[in-house]
Amino acid sequence: MDTPIVDFVKKYIKSDMARFHMPGHKGHVFFGCEPFDITEVKGADVLRGSEGIIKESQKNAAALFGSGASFYSTEGSTLCIKAMLAILKIAHGRHLGAGRPFILAARNVHRSMMDACALLDFDIRFLASESSMGICSSVLRAEVLEEVLRFSNVLPLGVYVTSPDYLGQIADIAGLSKVCGRWGIPLIVDNAHGAYLHFLEKEMHPMDLGAAMCCDSAHKTLPALTGAAYLHIHKDYMKQFAPYAEQALSLFSSTSPSYLLLQSLDLCNAYLAGEYRGKLGEVVGMLGRLKDKMHRIGISVRESEPLKIVLDTAECGYFGGEIAEEMREYGIECEYADQQNVVLMAAAENSAKDWERLLLWAEHTRLVHSKKEPLMPPSTKGRAAEQVLSVREAVFAQSELVPARESVNRICAAGVVSCPPAIPIAVSGERITEGMAELFLEFGIEKVCVIRQEGL
Repeated sequence: MDTPIVDFVKKYIKSDMARFHMPGHKGHVFFGCEPFDITEVKGADVLRGSEGIIKESQKNAAALFGSGASFYSTEGSTLCIKAMLAILKIAHGRHLGAGRPFILAARNVHRSMMDACALLDFDIRFLASESSMGICSSVLRAEVLEEVLRFSNVLPLGVYVTSPDYLGQIADIAGLSKVCGRWGIPLIVDNAHGAYLHFLEKEMHPMDLGAAMCCDSAHKTLPALTGAAYLHIHKDYMKQFAPYAEQALSLFSSTSPSYLLLQSLDLCNAYLAGEYRGKLGEVVGMLGRLKDKMHRIGISVRESEPLKIVLDTAECGYFGGEIAEEMREYGIECEYADQQNVVLMAAAENSAKDWERLLLWAEHTRLVHSKKEPLMPPSTKGRAAEQVLSVREAVFAQSELVPARESVNRICAAGVVSCPPAIPIAVSGERITEGMAELFLEFGIEKVCVIRQEGL
């Protein structure tokens, strides 16, 4: 597959032009990447509203992922999530009616979704979902969605799910898509952790399973630079949504996109079109065998997406943070750890040395040799709360910081988030419960932004 962006930049470097344009390093080496870090010079195209090499590269990406259209983001899936919700609002236009539009969602949404709802003035109605794994996981079942829609007086603009989630749980996207299709409602998927899913033997990517739109963070699981991402629109929704994609992306994005990230996405296309499927299949097979071995020797491994290893450390009597520290002694840095879990994110690019270290740790870990009584998981029942104000009203109200212990019964202003995983414990506009306050402290959040009493 051709790489038009990379080819242009290499040609530009060889031209030895005097760079009387941004950026200020002028292509001189400080870190080493500066010669490739250009701006929208003649021939380089522009990211938003592209007509040249970027448009060609994005078409390559769409062909690879089987989408109707794919758009690049140099600001991660954060930008794509905001843009997807904006596309919904623009596409519905004058048909919105008098009431505030709303989205149905599972509760484990990323903070960028909440930010988008504040900026676009959407309400969120959270759906009952299943999980005993903490705030990161919230699996929505198709039959639950069907029942909610059947008894709704007003239908949502869209249904929004995060899949895979931070703990590797995958929703039934095919089932949810069928339900949404019957009701004429688009399914929007935060697939930030699952860009690789399209390249497995089994169809698991949202574009293969009927989602209207999804975002992929290329940098999370593919060989791309941090911040490189895609917004995909399904072929069946091109007429409805594609005309508004650039407008929506422009609404939230910088006018100074990183050409380093664009080249990264461009090169990634060539890699995905070549040897990637084979390498991915080998790594997924090896990971499956490794998970089985861990399970056999007594390590509690949760069911998860193919490229994650999720350890239930609480089952063996340890906090996730304790085991993350133990792993560092073996030269291993995990993606995430909380009171219950340790999450390891693998990719086709992990080296043989990486796997050797992980095997060595597994053979000597306290999870096997010093197992203790299981720990009680933190309760998430107290997260169901009264929505006193809309997200937008709460975000733009006058606010103050108070100690987490004193936040009970106050109205949340800015969503309370621990990052990672960047999933709100309390949502803007909700009345904070005792259960939420306990979770704040468990996640190391000592101050909470609440609405001033006189602001009500």
